[in-house]
Amino acid sequence: MSERPGEFPFTRGIYPEMYRRRLWTMRQYAGFGTAEESNRRYKFLLSQGITGLSVAFDLPTQMGMDSDHPLAAGEVGRVGVAIDALPDMQALFDGIALDRVSTSMTINATAASLLCLYALVAESQGADRKKLSGTVQNDILKEYIARGTFIYPPRPAMRIVTDLFAWAGAEMPEWNTISISGYHIREAGSTAIQEVAFTLANAIAYVEAAVAAGLTVDSFAPRLSFFFNAHNNFLEEIAKYRAARRLYAKIMRERFGAGRRSCMMRFHAQTAGSTLTAQQPEVNAVRVAVQAMAAVLGGTQSLHTNAQDEALSLPSEASAQLALRTQQVIAYESGIPAVADPFGGSEYIEKLTDEIETAARDSIARIDALGGAIAAIESGYLQREIQNSAYEYQKAVEDGRQIVVGVNRFQSGEMQVPPPFRVDPELERKQIERLRAVRASRSPEAVSTALAALETAARGTENLLPHILQCCRVLATVGEISGTLKKIFGEYRESC
Repeated sequence: MSERPGEFPFTRGIYPEMYRRRLWTMRQYAGFGTAEESNRRYKFLLSQGITGLSVAFDLPTQMGMDSDHPLAAGEVGRVGVAIDALPDMQALFDGIALDRVSTSMTINATAASLLCLYALVAESQGADRKKLSGTVQNDILKEYIARGTFIYPPRPAMRIVTDLFAWAGAEMPEWNTISISGYHIREAGSTAIQEVAFTLANAIAYVEAAVAAGLTVDSFAPRLSFFFNAHNNFLEEIAKYRAARRLYAKIMRERFGAGRRSCMMRFHAQTAGSTLTAQQPEVNAVRVAVQAMAAVLGGTQSLHTNAQDEALSLPSEASAQLALRTQQVIAYESGIPAVADPFGGSEYIEKLTDEIETAARDSIARIDALGGAIAAIESGYLQREIQNSAYEYQKAVEDGRQIVVGVNRFQSGEMQVPPPFRVDPELERKQIERLRAVRASRSPEAVSTALAALETAARGTENLLPHILQCCRVLATVGEISGTLKKIFGEYRESC
């Protein structure tokens, strides 16, 4: 091959030496219950060798609802940590120096609020905001396509995304302002080609929106990042990452005239939650190992490995530790990091890379013909395409054309189920008590003034982030901030 690692269009990796220079960031996605409980888990994982935090938020936080909202009942702290206001965020990172750790936050509709809370915690620690490193997912388009934790209609939601680009570009220049996610698209049932195509179509929409908002491409594009799935088809996954990197680089140069750094696709990968089985859960450890190796061979910059019991419950400490050890064995015992793009030049991998790139480019052209990603979402096109792929896969499992070990082949007589990790049933009551204590401790006048200023900014064209930051500073809640924006922007309802 004439192209070498680190050379445009970066098929073989974005750096010449890849992992010889620095290993990927090892993250373990975690968050549950109260901020204090999650804080203990983060400190445990840090003690076991993770090199970056990855925060899961509960559904009320993701949906912009405070813990005492009627629709939050039964969901507080269940699939992630409950964050209502600044004291929760301070407790979440208590004793963790934010200027010495990289943090990824999986949050979208309320990403601006959570990023502002994070910045304020760092400020209280005396950290320089400009030196903070990490990622806020902030990918609202895939929520309409595949995941569902949206609040506002797509077009005003895109304004919040690009306001975050502009604010963080000035205030937090080392921070990745978005993680454009193919992961959830794949989890919803897409093919590998659709994962690449739909993710890059979303990326085009974000870049176009930012340019329309007055930002120059090279002022924000170097801080765009991506999030891909690591699925079971080992060779296809390696080729998928290579094809995605190459196609993105070409798109950025061809469409936007972007500079070299803006063409470099940096991505996080997570092993596929949808492939984990409740039957014979210990076999999930094998699946995770295969998937993690594909991500590393494909050149990921960051990796989360799922725990074997996640099909049953939140992961236990023991299973989370084993998932981390899987990464560490690949990093320190396999020899893979010693070679950049070890599969480069393989006749099959190169052919597969070309095929995925071509098919994904054709799919993007069809989305362009519909008016771009936002129009394709509003028409339901992308959602239907994923639904059709998911249906075809499930049919293949049910008729035996797609083998799933332990599910439709090689079943064991009795399912061995490890004891599930359980969240304290008293958690919701305690979180609501804490929320009410925060409301009682703050200045109602300061909160009212800050929220009114945010509402005025939302009615105009001013950047929203400084106002959201001030709301967070005076202890306005995530729900109050979201509710204020909802008054101006409205609420998105899916069409049936």
